[in-house]
Amino acid sequence: MLYNMACQYGSAQLVDHEVKRRDMSNTPDKIKVGISSCLLGQEVRYNGGHKHSELCTKELAQYFEFVATCPELGAGLGVPRPAIRLIGDPNVPRAVRSDDTGYDVTDKLQQFAEQRIPHLHDLSGYIFIKNSPSCGLFRVKVYQDNGYPHQQPGRGVFAAALTQAMPLLPVEEDGRLQDPVLRENFITRVFAWHNWHELLKQGLTPAALINFHSRYKYTVMAHSPQEYQALGRMLADAGKHDPQILGAEYFTRLMQSLQQLATRKTHTNVLMHLQGYLKQKLEAKEKEHMTAVIDQYRKGILPLVVPVTLLRHHFHQHHDPYIERQSYLQPYPDELRLRNLL
Repeated sequence: MLYNMACQYGSAQLVDHEVKRRDMSNTPDKIKVGISSCLLGQEVRYNGGHKHSELCTKELAQYFEFVATCPELGAGLGVPRPAIRLIGDPNVPRAVRSDDTGYDVTDKLQQFAEQRIPHLHDLSGYIFIKNSPSCGLFRVKVYQDNGYPHQQPGRGVFAAALTQAMPLLPVEEDGRLQDPVLRENFITRVFAWHNWHELLKQGLTPAALINFHSRYKYTVMAHSPQEYQALGRMLADAGKHDPQILGAEYFTRLMQSLQQLATRKTHTNVLMHLQGYLKQKLEAKEKEHMTAVIDQYRKGILPLVVPVTLLRHHFHQHHDPYIERQSYLQPYPDELRLRNLL
């Protein structure tokens, strides 16, 4: 049985060609994603070292074309160089040398950011190095005059500038990508961003906008049932609005909704909705089996890959053009194995 195979291998990469889909896994070109240079193994850190991430270089590099940046090197600080740290107001910290707080490099980093960021407009995501005073995205220490870290953490100077300039861009830190839920969320957003901008290249029309939403509606439902309904209402009379204005508003809310982490409860809701499209097509025992698998996922007994694989199998047997277009069934290449641990 397909169910037993999925349990045994814990992967959607079943050899059975019947469940191979043509969606995201056949993206012809790699997706451009920004990254801190040290994560690629480049020896650009203050001490001449690196923070090589095998997840990035061995797994994600198969699908992402990494665009590397080291703000400190770009700002002319050299390698090796004195370490820097953040001080002052956590909301607008200054970057200074750790051994000489009078040596302020904030302006150099900000000037580099102003020069570099306009060249990153074609990125679909960015992976930062944690704890860095230039590239840290979350919980970067900001020191007070007494030498102790402020209770409120800050954000690296370059990371702050980039996220301010591109607030919807999917961003994440290397350390947090070790968490299966955060990794899957980030990559889902990267592919959604990429697919939207590919649509924009073809020209945005009311019909194209509705078609895109039709593909992503169950993905949105898994992240935010409330936004799923709100976006549907937004597009109810799409033909009466300027597609550029409506599209910009739609994309903003789409990316904001996808930032919310999908849960076992919301995934179960989507799985049950998709199962509903099969109720007139499956035999009684098949329906029973499908329901049991979804319930085992809900209880945490099975990973998400199992019910999704089983649904894909049934939809291959019983074609439904509308469901076959749903990004939820394959939001990214199976080979990334992201749903094996969810």
